[in-house]
Amino acid sequence: MRIYLKLSKNKEVVPFDHQVNLVGAMHKWLGKNDVHDQLSFYSLSWLRGGRGLGNNGLVFPNGADWFISAHDTDLIKKLINGILDDPLIAFGMKVIEVTLRDTPTYESGTRFYLGSPVLVKRNLDGRQKHFTFDEAETDTLLTETFHFKLSKAGLPVSGAAARFDRDHHAAKTKLSTYRGIQNKVNYCPVILEGSPEQIGFAWDVGVGNSTGIGFGSLQ
Repeated sequence: MRIYLKLSKNKEVVPFDHQVNLVGAMHKWLGKNDVHDQLSFYSLSWLRGGRGLGNNGLVFPNGADWFISAHDTDLIKKLINGILDDPLIAFGMKVIEVTLRDTPTYESGTRFYLGSPVLVKRNLDGRQKHFTFDEAETDTLLTETFHFKLSKAGLPVSGAAARFDRDHHAAKTKLSTYRGIQNKVNYCPVILEGSPEQIGFAWDVGVGNSTGIGFGSLQ
């Protein structure tokens, strides 16, 4: 399930590394919870509708669009209640409209554009490596994470797979900073194989790593 949020325009300049503020707003709306310390069965997009002010940050003169998805419908309901109690996010922006959408049904082989870039990472020899869409092993790792989340949710993994559409003309990588840590992320559509239930699950929870802090959400 997903909620689409329409936000008011900002009153202060929005820094480029504002992901932490979005995550903070989500957890404020949930109230006391431990979902941040667990495997993330939810995903967050990045804000849409902004324009840059050179190196100074972003402005959203017409407001912004944002969405949050989750496998657990109760989490979505808690978010809605939290938003009604306190719609403020940060930078003078607040939620002014909420739209709810059930998880759609998709066919195997569907290509998804991204609501936020995909992070694929592993700990290797005591250090963390970030994988890019053009590396041969990245699709295997993307599928591995997909399977792991499916199994933890009690869903079958057979037939499920994820891969980057690396032939897409706009595919690229970029560095994204979260709490001072730079992450090499992938701006590249993702193709999902599997049953409608498996693909719908990925639409809810995102793909790759760190979906709980705003990576890997699917449009």
